[in-house]
Amino acid sequence: MGIPLHTVLFAKDLSNYDSKMRETVDHFKKQGVTHFIFGDIFLADVKTFRESKLNPLGIEVVEPLWDKSSTEIIDDFLKSGIKTKIIVTQADKLDNTFIGKELDIALINSLPNNVDVCGENGEYHSLSYAGGLFKKEVEFQISDTTKISYDIKLDNGQTNTFEYWQAEIIV
Repeated sequence: MGIPLHTVLFAKDLSNYDSKMRETVDHFKKQGVTHFIFGDIFLADVKTFRESKLNPLGIEVVEPLWDKSSTEIIDDFLKSGIKTKIIVTQADKLDNTFIGKELDIALINSLPNNVDVCGENGEYHSLSYAGGLFKKEVEFQISDTTKISYDIKLDNGQTNTFEYWQAEIIV
C-alpha cells in the first residue's frame, strides 16, 4: 500500500496499554497526524474507550463504519476484492479449523448464528494480504496454530479469561 508500518507491542496482560498508546500517539503527532481511524461498527463501549484514551492526547477518533450493518459492511468488503484469511478465532465461538480460511462468501455463510459476520465481537481476526489498495501480494505462510489464553482485568476490577486459536505467521 505504500504506508509505513508502525508496530506496537503490548504486554500479554495489557498492563502497558496506556503507556504504549501514549508512545504511539507521540510517534504519529510528530508526523502531523491528528486523527486515528478505526473499523468499529456498533460496540459503543469500545468507541467510548478509544475516545476516552485518545481525545485527551489530542487525537480525534474517526469511525467510518459506525452504525452500518455488519451485512452491508461484509458485502462491500467482499466486493472490494481484498484477499483476507482468518488468523485468530475466539475459541468458544470458532474452532481452530477456521484458521487459515479465506474470508469469502462461502465462509461467511458457514459461520454459526452467534458469530457476527464481521467478527465485531472478537469472534475472529484476519490478515488482509492482496487486492484492493495492495500494490503487491504479501507472501506469508501459517506455520502452526496454538491455543492461547489471556487474563484481562476489566474496568470493574474483575478478571476474565479469554481463549483464542492463533496462527503463527511466517512472512
